[in-house]
Amino acid sequence: MAKKQKPKKKNTTAPKAATAKTASGLLPAFFHNKSLMCGLILAFSFLLYGNTLGHDYTQDDALVIYENMYTKQGLSGIPGILKYDTFKGFFKVEGKDKLVAGGRYRPLSLIMFAIEWQLFKKAKKDKNGQITRDLDNNIVYEGNTFIYHLGNILLYGLTGIVLYLLLLRLFKTTDPTTAAFLAVATTFLFMAHPIHTEAVANIKGRDEILTLLGSLAALFYAIRSYQDKKPILMIWAAVCFFLALLAKENAITFVAIVPLVFFIFTKASMSDLFKYSVSFLGVAILFLFVRAGVLGWDFGEPSRELMNNPFLKIEGGQWVFMSFMEKMAVVFFTLGKYILLLFFPHPLTHDYYPRTVDVMSWGDWRVILAFLVHVALGVYALLGVLKKDWMSFGILFYLLTLSIVSNIVFPVGTNMSERFVFMPSVGFCFIIALLANRWVAGNEHSTKKESSYFPVLAGLGLVLVLFTYKTIDRNKAWVNNFTLFTNDIQYSPNSAKLRNSVGAELSIKSQSESNETTKAAMLQEAIGHLKEAIRIHPTYENAFLQLGNAYNYSKQYDKAIEYYDHVLQLDPNDLNGINNKSVALRDAHRYDEALQLLDQLKSLGSPKSELDYKIAYAYEEAGKYYSSLGQQDRAISYFEKAIPLSTDKDKMTYFIGVAYSLKKNYPKAIESLEKALSLTVTEDNKVNIYRTLSSVYQEAGNPAKAAEYARLANR
Repeated sequence: MAKKQKPKKKNTTAPKAATAKTASGLLPAFFHNKSLMCGLILAFSFLLYGNTLGHDYTQDDALVIYENMYTKQGLSGIPGILKYDTFKGFFKVEGKDKLVAGGRYRPLSLIMFAIEWQLFKKAKKDKNGQITRDLDNNIVYEGNTFIYHLGNILLYGLTGIVLYLLLLRLFKTTDPTTAAFLAVATTFLFMAHPIHTEAVANIKGRDEILTLLGSLAALFYAIRSYQDKKPILMIWAAVCFFLALLAKENAITFVAIVPLVFFIFTKASMSDLFKYSVSFLGVAILFLFVRAGVLGWDFGEPSRELMNNPFLKIEGGQWVFMSFMEKMAVVFFTLGKYILLLFFPHPLTHDYYPRTVDVMSWGDWRVILAFLVHVALGVYALLGVLKKDWMSFGILFYLLTLSIVSNIVFPVGTNMSERFVFMPSVGFCFIIALLANRWVAGNEHSTKKESSYFPVLAGLGLVLVLFTYKTIDRNKAWVNNFTLFTNDIQYSPNSAKLRNSVGAELSIKSQSESNETTKAAMLQEAIGHLKEAIRIHPTYENAFLQLGNAYNYSKQYDKAIEYYDHVLQLDPNDLNGINNKSVALRDAHRYDEALQLLDQLKSLGSPKSELDYKIAYAYEEAGKYYSSLGQQDRAISYFEKAIPLSTDKDKMTYFIGVAYSLKKNYPKAIESLEKALSLTVTEDNKVNIYRTLSSVYQEAGNPAKAAEYARLANR
């Protein structure tokens, strides 16, 4: 009797995509050790960015940390972070937090910064090691930049680990060698890429890291939920995705990435594909409602300020919007620039503000080439999707995640930024790894299978070495603002924003320079940069302000006042313009005019304690000036006006006593000096008053009292 044949075992593994060739060559054994690889990825993160641990704040860190009133409140500031626009804590003034169309709601990184501030803040000290206090005598605290940079490095390493584990999951049904190579190569290329320095070396860039980390983790849990048949994991996927959205809106592109991944890398049915995709869509809709509850649905009109909208140009002395074709020419030029920087990341700069990228036209070959490249990529990717081509996935991941920051969907406030390709670069690195793997697969005729990966590993190793060197070297520019700005101006000389930043930093730094010749040279250089900023951007309010500051530091007070007037012509209620003009007027001994301006700040919401200090100081300076001119009655009147506002009432009273003594009104002088003595708590100040009283009593013809105070002064 014939034997009954066994039924053929059903193949449950997904078929390998036709275009995703597998390579039979062997990889080193450690490529297959997941635990080891995760450790190496974390260690690699420290190798790349360990030299940033001693760095200071840079660039936009002021917006989210050390000048953000909510972050500096620590845990008690978290409700404010959740309740308002991300930049409200910096600008403080209503409306200025929405300078960029639509506003920004990215509370997650600020919450982390606030917690780190709470746990690791330290009392700020002056150059003499004394604890700094504010006008209300409260201790001034500062954040611990070491902790902030350490947080970025750890989160970056964790992002690399999640990317690696996700890729292994996606290639679960292919052969282990291909899976291991693609996961390792993609991850290490991504980790090493120098274009990421802006996201990691700049503390504020944590929002980019958190967004990608949360998005990749959400996708990882969704894939695990499907592959391991554990629906409960979708809860973790939803939580991670919501956190990613709270870090930065870019994560919303994963609403399109998720169905793409399930379609290409799994055999999910249409119902499963819909189920997993709609879960992400639901979380995205929830986030949009939360965001709208804080910022509203109205995205507002595009800004008419060049620093917040690069798609403006001057016609007839007025700012007008670029035409659609001009805007698209600029957009495609920048898209081409991104691809060039991904292949060849040099030179790198943190600033691409106008006019680093100028007004472009379709007559420029670079615009046409960039357009054709992107059309070709899009067509290739769409044609390959139905074939489940892995290359199509890499291209679409890059294009989809870049779309939201491309200025095509909505304006992002600048032409381009290297941090904008932090998320899209995953797709780029995957494409490079896939091409390398295909090259190996196409050379399987090698008689030594063990060596078929060797040329590719050697080539990728060389790229990693070069990328690592470039990353570590680029980090050096991120030490502080002065180093960053003065380094990058050579690569972005046509940026009005960077010219302004360099000018401002030079002006500030000049004030700590003891050599007068060097100080004058620094201020002259600053003025040159600031005038160039105004040439590029003729209505640049902050550049006029900084130019006024530079002239004021140079003691050219009339010039300073002239440029402060330009600020106030552009915005009559500009607080800094009014305040700084008052300083220039004060320094020019035009005290009454200075005081009139300070009085104007009362109606504009300036903090009372801060304003009282400024007015009291102006009265004090006026009093000392007129006293030096021998106009003691006028000096006394200014000192008396300062007393109700000053925190140094003993000092003002002492000055009054001195003024009376110069008038030879010794009874009044002694009365004021005795009162100053009763108000004084500092021993050094008391000694000074003792000496003055001794001198006044001597002149008043009372040698006994003079001797008594002389003894007190010398004990």
